[in-house]
Amino acid sequence: MSDGLEKLGSGQARPARQRRRWSEAEKRRIVAESYQAGVSVSLVARRNDMNANLLFTWRRQYRERGGFVPVIVEPDRMLPPPPDAGRDAMPATGRMEIALSDGSRVIVDREVDGAALGRVLLALARR
Repeated sequence: MSDGLEKLGSGQARPARQRRRWSEAEKRRIVAESYQAGVSVSLVARRNDMNANLLFTWRRQYRERGGFVPVIVEPDRMLPPPPDAGRDAMPATGRMEIALSDGSRVIVDREVDGAALGRVLLALARR
């Protein structure tokens, strides 16, 4: 209808839904929220006043283009020295452990090349 109302039948009408525009930051926030442990995608969609199918589409798009990787940040902790290290060896510092959803892990030090790491993670995600 041209008056901005959606016809329901029996002469009833309600305001027509307007197409909502989502910023990239909003999409990322909502997709990230949907990947939190124990969270229902449908509940995240409802909380953000959107259709769950749209959220599933965003999740698939981020996975396919490698533009989104869910991350869990844990408190800092010192890694134990390798088993073959001497008694006085200091624990390793400046290392990052990336645990993937399939159970595999990638461990890198602070000198890792970000672009190379991105390519490795993208390749692992496509397996």
